[in-house]
Amino acid sequence: MDDEGWMKSAIALGAEARGTTAPNPNVGCVIVKDGRAVGHGRTQPGGRPHAEAVALERAGVEAEGATIYVSLEPCAHDSARGPACADLLVAARPARVVIAATDPDPRTNGRGAARLREAGIEVETGILADEAKAGMEGFFSRIIQGRPFVTLKLAMSLDGKIALPSGESKWITGEDARRHVHEVRAQSDMILVGRGTLLADDPKLNVRLPGLEDRSPRKALLTRGEAPEGWTGLSGPEAIFDLGDVNDLLVEGGSGAASAFLAADLVDRLLLYRAPILIGEGKSALGYIGLTSLADAHQRWRFDHAETLGIDRLEVYERDRLGPS
Repeated sequence: MDDEGWMKSAIALGAEARGTTAPNPNVGCVIVKDGRAVGHGRTQPGGRPHAEAVALERAGVEAEGATIYVSLEPCAHDSARGPACADLLVAARPARVVIAATDPDPRTNGRGAARLREAGIEVETGILADEAKAGMEGFFSRIIQGRPFVTLKLAMSLDGKIALPSGESKWITGEDARRHVHEVRAQSDMILVGRGTLLADDPKLNVRLPGLEDRSPRKALLTRGEAPEGWTGLSGPEAIFDLGDVNDLLVEGGSGAASAFLAADLVDRLLLYRAPILIGEGKSALGYIGLTSLADAHQRWRFDHAETLGIDRLEVYERDRLGPS
């Protein structure tokens, strides 16, 4: 494979760790020598060891003279939890290091690549940078914006209802859509619902897919009161700026919580699961979201993609920050 092919492998490795590494980024690394991979790794649960350390341990002496592909610039700052990856790479003496995205963390930003070059190692940056950033968008959001990347999930009927007038809501979508939601949960550090959802449904909010049960995210409750034991209480959407150890936040339950995050313009991605049913009178997916004119509703959301999940349809939209603020 060429540089892009090997970098795609590194990015894919990092994607497998999403939701397990916060506050560290979910990085992937592949070490290649004589056209074959001699080592690979991804950031381990809890953020350590880093991807480079895992890959170097697997490659052993074959890392010398090799090309190392890493989805994020190797860290250059000291930590009580382990050595800087830039120093580990220098000691391994590869011939070349290919980096996808520059680390936005000011403790490393540009310093990792500079340290490698100073050691006489050839460094190339920017290979599939956008793809790498997309795979680590939670980390990039937390470092650059000071808050997690927020995904809002809504499961609804064709006419935008999430429950019958009685409150019955299980199940609007089918098994395939619900399985997909659990996959999204497994890639999230924290999952949030509103007080109404907690009282009505007593949701477990865990991951119930075989082999991924240990990937259940931490639970958060949008409330002005006390949160139950084992939950993190957030007094409002703006409180996510205080979540210093959360990269990816999934807002999953309740029209009140969904509307509050949309009104605060703190949603980065929409996951709309549409079931092929009509409910008519019932509970709407959203309430007031802060719009004062119809013109303000346009150019806010960019369609990303859609897919069929059994009988249901998933539509994914990204917040277009270049549109009206």
